[in-house]
Amino acid sequence: MTGPGDPPEGTPEGAPGGGEDEYRSVVFDESFVRAARLQEFSAQERMVDHAHAVRSRHAWSRFGGSRQALILVLLIALAFGTAIYMGVRHPYRAPNPSPAPPLRSTVIPLAPVGTVPGGRPGDLYGRSPAAGFRTGAEGVNLPVVRRTGEFSENQVMTALTTAKEYVVRSSLDPDTLAGGPARGVRLLLDTSQLDQFDRSLERPSDDGRHAATGWLVRFDPSRVRLADPRVRVEGTLAAEPAAGGNALEVTADYTFVYAVRPAGDRAGAGGPGGTAPAASGTATAPSGSGRAAPAADARPAGSAKPGDGTAHALAQRRADGASLFTVRRELHFRFDRDDLRDRRLEVQSSYLQAGPMSCNSGPESALRPLLAGERAGTGRPQGTDPYAHGSTNASLCGVMAPSAEPSPLN
Repeated sequence: MTGPGDPPEGTPEGAPGGGEDEYRSVVFDESFVRAARLQEFSAQERMVDHAHAVRSRHAWSRFGGSRQALILVLLIALAFGTAIYMGVRHPYRAPNPSPAPPLRSTVIPLAPVGTVPGGRPGDLYGRSPAAGFRTGAEGVNLPVVRRTGEFSENQVMTALTTAKEYVVRSSLDPDTLAGGPARGVRLLLDTSQLDQFDRSLERPSDDGRHAATGWLVRFDPSRVRLADPRVRVEGTLAAEPAAGGNALEVTADYTFVYAVRPAGDRAGAGGPGGTAPAASGTATAPSGSGRAAPAADARPAGSAKPGDGTAHALAQRRADGASLFTVRRELHFRFDRDDLRDRRLEVQSSYLQAGPMSCNSGPESALRPLLAGERAGTGRPQGTDPYAHGSTNASLCGVMAPSAEPSPLN
């Protein structure tokens, strides 16, 4: 009969021994038996010295895994509360950006050598160095845009387009040229220069910092107006990194040529390009304008001989009443990263030459061109005191080269 550990058919022939053979290698010798020590606690000992067989469960254990979730929620809430508190009650002040330095401007009137040439705007432009200039904003071209220093191509493009917008608004906008409030120009300025800009337009001064014409081009609307709204423009824009590398500097150097006539003269309202019938007399300077009287040799239409068609046509073209007024502006702008983000700029310096003008015309408030047939006279600019260290007034005046004026009619 087979044992409990044997298969039903008995141990196969040739196989190792049965169940007893499995424990044959285990030997309990006498030393092992003597070393074995059996100890059993009594019922009293088990009740006194040992814990209960069944451990009571803590109240937290009833919630199982939700305890860890609750702790995580509390930690997240604490983190959010700390962030909000630090944002509202920050112990350190954020560093304020350094304000833009004040604009320094130079305005130089250019006095003509002789009599200011007059005629139709189209003819005057064709006989002047501005004959090949572009018209209006088309003349303010952008250069090839490349990455510059630490500034990307997009940032350089932003600086150049903002500078172009300032040049167009401050030199070509009709409201600005007519002495308007120039809100479009103001919107482009860095906020730290707004007070200086407002002071310059409200109370202009030739102290080198508060000349209205240092910020923009504007005429005295009571004395002069545009004879042709199509202003001729030529110049360049260039961008480069500032010395410290933390800002962009843009230089705008442009020449603007305006066709102007006296404010009360409506002769040019007729044909295209300011073409109009001839005036009947010599141009006269407005009272109190600070300009000399017209030259005695400026003879309009009446100087032509009767029956001479060619001479009469030339006299008509001379007597149209319009003349050219040229303004050269060199502006230096600065853009930090905040300006690039807000599309604003800082005007660091402005250098303006304008003529034909009288030297004592007071160009800091508005430009007062000498009109057709007028001369500069003997007026001089306001004196400069070399002992006044607190003043930056230079009181400069130049002479306009004859080559800068329209060539005479043949």
